[in-house]
Amino acid sequence: MGFLTNKTVIITGGGKSVLSNGRAGSIGYGIATAYAKEGANIVITGRNLQKLKEAKEQLKSLYGVKVLTVQADISAEADNKAIVASVVDQTISKFGSIDVLINNAQASASGVPLSEHTTEQFDLAIYSGLYSTFYYMQACYPHLAKSKGTVINFASGAGLFGNFGQCAYAAAKEGIRGLTRVAATEWSKDGINVNVICPLAWTAQLENFQKSFPEAFAMNVHTPPMGFFGDPEDHIGRVCVQLAHPDFKYMTGETITLEGGLGLRP
Repeated sequence: MGFLTNKTVIITGGGKSVLSNGRAGSIGYGIATAYAKEGANIVITGRNLQKLKEAKEQLKSLYGVKVLTVQADISAEADNKAIVASVVDQTISKFGSIDVLINNAQASASGVPLSEHTTEQFDLAIYSGLYSTFYYMQACYPHLAKSKGTVINFASGAGLFGNFGQCAYAAAKEGIRGLTRVAATEWSKDGINVNVICPLAWTAQLENFQKSFPEAFAMNVHTPPMGFFGDPEDHIGRVCVQLAHPDFKYMTGETITLEGGLGLRP
């Protein structure tokens, strides 16, 4: 039994993905695994029902935790507030509380230069990432205030460093970074811990980016100084677990970055 037993975490973009070598290739699933090992109730959302089903089956089988899966796709054409409200309502109905919200979901058309980016491609990144984070934070706020909970959002070095071919992705991630800092300021009075992580993990999405856009990949993706890419569970997931620990309440509003290795910076 871990310290998160009977606590409930919502993880957006939590479907299971694998690398070509068979290892776990999804940050969301890596986070879910880390939380499952601490005994948490898991709520995972995503667009792909099969990936959600596979994640649920493995988490329940390996760790004996309760898992709720909800198909949810935040997009320009959808009633996004209703979609998010449904996820929150189902979570409260099944588990009774929300203790941690992790906004991990993000889609984008990486590799497309700014001058060639379409409005549809820009909307894809902004809605799936920035708007998704905004709607989930608003909907979960009263429950997080009640539980004195934790919010963990995901940004990226794409915005920090202006990566080639990632204008919409970078814009979404920088928006999330700003949104996180405002929430940290406004919600500290409620005892809600709010942080943003900028990870660089070797995922199936990054592997596909390398195959599809080798030039953009070579220009923008470099091995961190520590000599390896982060592992979705061991590095990213465990950082997320630490940030939900009561001892880390003092970290509210700071940025956790894994881009240059593993560590903290203000």
